[in-house]
Amino acid sequence: MTRLRKLQQAGVSVWLDTLSRDLLDSGDFGRLVDRGVTGATSNPTIFAKAITGSDAYDTQLARLTDQGVHDPRELFFALALDDIRAAARLLCPVYERTGGRDGFVSFECTPDVADDTAATIGQAWDLWTKLSVPNVMIKVPATPAGIPAIEELTARGVNVNVTLLFALRRYRQVIDAYLSGLERRAARGEPLDHVASVASFFVSRVDTMADAQLPADSPLRGTVAIANAHRAYRLHQQLFSGTRWQPLADRGARDQRPLWASTGTKDPAYSDVRYIEGLIADGVVNTMPPATLEAFDDHGNPHVRPLAADDSADHSTDDRALRAAGVDLDQITDVLERDGVAAFARSYDDLTACIQDKTRILTS
Repeated sequence: MTRLRKLQQAGVSVWLDTLSRDLLDSGDFGRLVDRGVTGATSNPTIFAKAITGSDAYDTQLARLTDQGVHDPRELFFALALDDIRAAARLLCPVYERTGGRDGFVSFECTPDVADDTAATIGQAWDLWTKLSVPNVMIKVPATPAGIPAIEELTARGVNVNVTLLFALRRYRQVIDAYLSGLERRAARGEPLDHVASVASFFVSRVDTMADAQLPADSPLRGTVAIANAHRAYRLHQQLFSGTRWQPLADRGARDQRPLWASTGTKDPAYSDVRYIEGLIADGVVNTMPPATLEAFDDHGNPHVRPLAADDSADHSTDDRALRAAGVDLDQITDVLERDGVAAFARSYDDLTACIQDKTRILTS
C-alpha cells in the first residue's frame, strides 16, 4: 500500500493544490485520482501560471474572442470553469463513493470582491449556478467582509471553501457563520445533508514570518505554524459537538472540515514533508503542491502520532516564550491575512493582463 493510501487510512483526505488544462488533458490528474488524490483546489495564482505557461487555452480564447467576448474576467471564467467542470467529473466517483464527504474541486472568488460582502455573495452565487455540479466548492476568504458572506452562502446551500485562515479568533467566526447558515436552512425546513464546507488554515506562511522574528538558535523556530494548526483542530472538535451542533447533526449536517493549506515547505532547512507528517488527523484535508505530494509518497511517514481531539497539551509556556522573544502571533496572523488578499489581487491582475496579451496576439 502506498504512503498516500496509508495517509488516507489515518483519516486525511489528500487534495492537489493545483489545476490546469495540461494536467487534465494529459490524463495526469486522472492518474493522481487513481493513486489516491480525492480533491483539488485552484486560485487566480494557479490559473495565471497555467494560462501563461501553456498554449492549451489558446484555441478556446480565439473562439471566444471571435464570438465577441473581450472582457478579461468573462474570458477567465469561461476558461477556468471548464477546467473546474472537467476536474469535478473525474472526482465524481470519489464524491459518490464517500456519500458526498469528499471528491471536491474548489474555485475562488476574484480578489477584487474580498472586502465587499454583497459582491462576494453575488459572484459566488453566480459561479455556483454556472457550474451547477454538486462536488464543487466556492472559495471565500475569511476577511471581515467574507464572514457574513459565508453564512449567507451556506444558508443558500452553496458549498464553501473558506480560505486565507490564519488566526484562531477568525476561525471561531468562520465556524459560527457556517453553523448560523445551517441553522437558517433548518429553520426553513431545507435539507442540510448535501451542504459541505472546509476551512482552509494556511500553515507554512506562519512559520516563515515567525522564524524571521526569532533568534537563529531559538527552539521555537519551525514550531509555531503546526502548534497553531493543532489548536485549530481542537477548536473544530470542540465546536462541532455539544448542544448547538447536535440538532444540526441529527438532521444530517456535515461538519466543516479543517483543511491544511500552504503545506509546501519553504525553508530548505526543514523536512519537505514537515507539514504533512505534523498534521495527520482524522477528518482533515491536506491540500498539497505536486512536489510535496510526490515527496510524501516517496519518503513520508504516515504513521506519525496523529492529532487527537482530546489532546490537552498546555501551550501557555510556548505563548510566554513567543512573547518573551518579541513575537506577537496575533499580529503575524493579521498581517498574513492582509498580505494574502493583496497577493491574490496581484496574481489576478497578472492573470487578466496575460489574457489581454494573449487575445491581442491571437486576434492579430
